[in-house]
Amino acid sequence: MEFVALLSTGKGTWGQVIGLINRSEWDKVIILGDSYVKKRFAEFNIEKKVEFIEINFSRSIKEIIEEIIKKLKNKITGPEIALSIASGTGKEHMALIAALLRIPVGIRFCVLTKEGIMYF
Repeated sequence: MEFVALLSTGKGTWGQVIGLINRSEWDKVIILGDSYVKKRFAEFNIEKKVEFIEINFSRSIKEIIEEIIKKLKNKITGPEIALSIASGTGKEHMALIAALLRIPVGIRFCVLTKEGIMYF
């Protein structure tokens, strides 16, 4: 399964996403974030190959949705993805989920817990 995650604001949220990346055997890992995130992301010890997609989240939600669809549509190959929205704002989450549904692709939310990865 492919894993898609948003990296943005939120204290401690990057650790959740990096833990999900490192603790599962994903077919592909795609991270979405802005230019700041792109610069900082390189500092983290990621054990797997990750594709980073830069998104300008300062624009209108409609423009963000279109940008995500354009940049993500041809990168997803399976019928569903695992998705983490542990990091980010409501506007960013709404844009990402709306774009994924318009691609269209099924979504399984995932979270890293003490017991391991849980899917919803």
